[in-house]
Amino acid sequence: MADPEVATKSPESDALEDMPVAEPTTVPNTIDSPSASAAAPAPALCDNCTSDRPTPAGQKPTGEIIKLNDIDVYVSKPADYPHTPSKLLLLLTGGTGLHSVNNQIQADRFAQDGGFVVVMPDLFEGDPAPNPTTAPSSEERSATDADTGSAAPTSSFLDIFRTKAAETAKSFLIDMWLARHTEDKIMPILEKVLDGVRDEFADAVAYGDGIYAAGYCIGGRYVLLLAREQSQALRKASISERLGGITLPWAHKPAAPAPAPAPTGLGGSEGNNQSGDDLEANRQNKISGPRVKAGAIAHATLVSKDDFKGLKAPISMVSVEHDPVFPDEVRMAGEDYMRENNVEHEVQVYPGVPHGFAVVGEYEDAHIKEAQAAAFEQMLKWLAEH
Repeated sequence: MADPEVATKSPESDALEDMPVAEPTTVPNTIDSPSASAAAPAPALCDNCTSDRPTPAGQKPTGEIIKLNDIDVYVSKPADYPHTPSKLLLLLTGGTGLHSVNNQIQADRFAQDGGFVVVMPDLFEGDPAPNPTTAPSSEERSATDADTGSAAPTSSFLDIFRTKAAETAKSFLIDMWLARHTEDKIMPILEKVLDGVRDEFADAVAYGDGIYAAGYCIGGRYVLLLAREQSQALRKASISERLGGITLPWAHKPAAPAPAPAPTGLGGSEGNNQSGDDLEANRQNKISGPRVKAGAIAHATLVSKDDFKGLKAPISMVSVEHDPVFPDEVRMAGEDYMRENNVEHEVQVYPGVPHGFAVVGEYEDAHIKEAQAAAFEQMLKWLAEH
């Protein structure tokens, strides 16, 4: 197993370091300078969240897609199941979704190497994240410049313009996709899947004394949410806030009638009765969760500091050093919360690897391959020990 601290940088990172920086005078005022781009807000998703690496040669999925409580799920089982008992693992993907061959192979590895019955739901209802838009190739740029007779400075401007246009279009598509797949859409899907696995794979849930969860990228955030303890009242309040003040159905419940006074002479006590409002308040403040017994996440995305609040289930985190999609500030705030609240956890930070490195996919760099194997072993060991 590779030591996370000695993993080297990805080819993409090396290429970025070697790339010459254009002089400010060659960039028109209408285009952001490199320094301005560096100060831009952190991206919600990166290309590695929305596209797959090449599939490892000779590998193909071995599971199947079925309907579970009306939700499409990919199911992968150990070869000797059900003759040998197995635990139930809920695997939550990044934006590439259910039909990604790499994600399906990832599920198969948890089944084959970890002995889990793996259920991987379609979190995005057949609508995976849009793939990244690539910039024009050097041949395309040369052909265009030859047609226009442009000189080198104009070519540099056109390169920058095309790149900016592609980035803008990609950002718009990603924003639209994220708007279609919010927490309020995904959590009900997960609730249906959790109900379904408790019925369909009751033996595996019972054998593990609960449901385990692993998540990558976007799926990592939802493992955190499932590992939290949260009152129904707080959940409703948070949904209302995200909807920007839209009135929700439960906001207008009819007032409960006043309780009838206890008949005289029967020993009725005012202190032993609760009004309808009190009963409703107690119901709404009922604590629920966590919904999973233990979780393991890799390079999570869209995570805020608040997502750690209420965390109860043990968590293992695979993180990328200086990850713009999961900033160090958020990660360290999560570590502080788990430590201060006695949440069992482990965190390994892998330097010099790209976001998304832990998902099944081929890399030429041997060090990234070693880090990928180390991350999988970290997650698998954590889940097996809990």
